[in-house]
Amino acid sequence: MLKLKYSEFNFECGTDEAGRGCLAGPVTAAAVILPLDFRNDLLNDSKLLSHKKRDYLKPIIENQSVCYGVAHVYQEKIDTINILNASILAMHKSIEKLHKKPEFISVDGNRFKPFKTIPHQTIIKGDGKYLNIAAASVLAKTYRDAYMATIHEEFPMYNWIQNKGYPTFEHREAIKKYGITKYHRKSFKLLPEQLTFEF
Repeated sequence: MLKLKYSEFNFECGTDEAGRGCLAGPVTAAAVILPLDFRNDLLNDSKLLSHKKRDYLKPIIENQSVCYGVAHVYQEKIDTINILNASILAMHKSIEKLHKKPEFISVDGNRFKPFKTIPHQTIIKGDGKYLNIAAASVLAKTYRDAYMATIHEEFPMYNWIQNKGYPTFEHREAIKKYGITKYHRKSFKLLPEQLTFEF
């Protein structure tokens, strides 16, 4: 089982994001403070869990956490401030939604900007090491997947319900055939041809 948290503080929140590498849709972040007696043998990095297991864990995390917050930062903002800044902004927004102020913030990955005056630590592969970051990864992923399923109804030809906006062969073929939508990130390399330049 993963360790509960990184620091000695009682109210440590873990934060993580989902959808950073996608061509369409928001980047979504979650922040979670777990109680000191929280235990769960199934909870792990959301990328290692099946869709079914993530959906099973979501209400457990929501019901048993001290508090949690989830925030989307949409494609227009991503195109304006870039995906790294958008990912950090989404984490900040999710932390702002916590009804209990965290004493410490554990961040999945290696990049973060200070949130107010709260101390933080970036942890590479933190979602596979600490339960609070793993919990945040599950909420970020499930909330983002639900959003992508909703906009799939509007543009079913891109099959976002399946690929979630990631750059699959099918998704790129659909972009070639139908062009892009208002949900696509225009600052991203949407097709491989965009990588080649003529000098």
